[in-house]
Amino acid sequence: MRTRGTKPYYGWYITVTLAVTETISWGIVYYAFTVFITPMEADLGWSRVELTGAFSLALLVMGAMAFPVGAWIDKHGARALMTAGSVAASLLVMAWSQVTDLTTFYFIWAGLGICAATILYEPAFAVIAQWFHLRRSTALAIVTFAAGLASTIFLPLSDALLRGFGWRAAVFILGVFLAFLTIPLHALILRRHPADLGLLPDGGVQSPAEKAAPLSGVAFGTALHSRVFWLITLGFGLSMLSAAAIRVHFIPFLIGAGVESSTAAFATGAIGIMQVAGRVVFAPLTYRYPTRVILVGVFALQAVALAFLLFGQSTLILVGFIIVFGASQGAATLARPSILVETYGVSHYGRISSIMAIFLTLTSTVAPIGASLLYDQAGTYQLVLWLVVILALAATGVVIQVNRESKSAPMLAT
Repeated sequence: MRTRGTKPYYGWYITVTLAVTETISWGIVYYAFTVFITPMEADLGWSRVELTGAFSLALLVMGAMAFPVGAWIDKHGARALMTAGSVAASLLVMAWSQVTDLTTFYFIWAGLGICAATILYEPAFAVIAQWFHLRRSTALAIVTFAAGLASTIFLPLSDALLRGFGWRAAVFILGVFLAFLTIPLHALILRRHPADLGLLPDGGVQSPAEKAAPLSGVAFGTALHSRVFWLITLGFGLSMLSAAAIRVHFIPFLIGAGVESSTAAFATGAIGIMQVAGRVVFAPLTYRYPTRVILVGVFALQAVALAFLLFGQSTLILVGFIIVFGASQGAATLARPSILVETYGVSHYGRISSIMAIFLTLTSTVAPIGASLLYDQAGTYQLVLWLVVILALAATGVVIQVNRESKSAPMLAT
């Protein structure tokens, strides 16, 4: 192996590209929808349940597509897939702007669910896993740091377009914006693997006589038969149930506690900012400690943050919750791909990660509905708060067990 010269490692160009395209894709395909619910309701006469049902369908389809997308990336890389996904997503967003029929609207959002599986975090994380080893956490932090600001950028932008041009023109403009910025970046910058450019992960350069080393990792079937994999999935699933329930209901929870609606919206947005801060803190820790050890602290902090809300809704308590909860959620986003790569390597990362993504998508879809049912029965969020704290504590206990079992599992990658 030869060391590289002064030219920056190509993986960093890919990282910056994904930071840009993930921010735009999340902002338009995921976050912008909420801005257009009310004007679509007024213009088309559809109920809020009918409108949000299409968005929920997209999430379910995205989860169902996780495995085929992961298998494709393992075999062919993400370049063609993410490019095609951006093309289709752009066209579907433009089609959304012209919709007049509810059935068509649902077909459009089912299609956007397929696209989301090809352009959001899962394929991007798979790319980073292939291009980085020692600097993986830094690369993941760069991508998610930028994408963590997607709602901060695109919610006000979407609202400004809505006020200036109406909802149909606003959505069409967003579709054009998505096309012009993400399609060329995915098509021109992404590459399958460092070896395609004569490179090694993290920036080493292959000598002409040196064969490309095969990607390291545990076989897909072996990983799925591993008890540790299902424990990791259970831990993240419990954490997701807890977090998704409170995130979706946080604004109505605050309004019910007497907080003014605009303040409640600002507080919810501040969670996103603290997620970015959590990622900045998490990345350097991975150079000193295994991710599975850090994850115990991350899930424990989530439980502590949620427990704050059991003691009232004073300004001090809410600020403490926003800081600790937001930081823990930001760190958890980075921890998931990191722990999978540390445990199972990169050769089958796409498929291994996709199995976990299927379960996490289901939990993120079910959690808000379950919290709503509990609230409707009790007329208060108190039972929901106790339940989300218990779920977060259970997630912490599960990853403690992961630590114990990982130490005695010689088949796992290090």
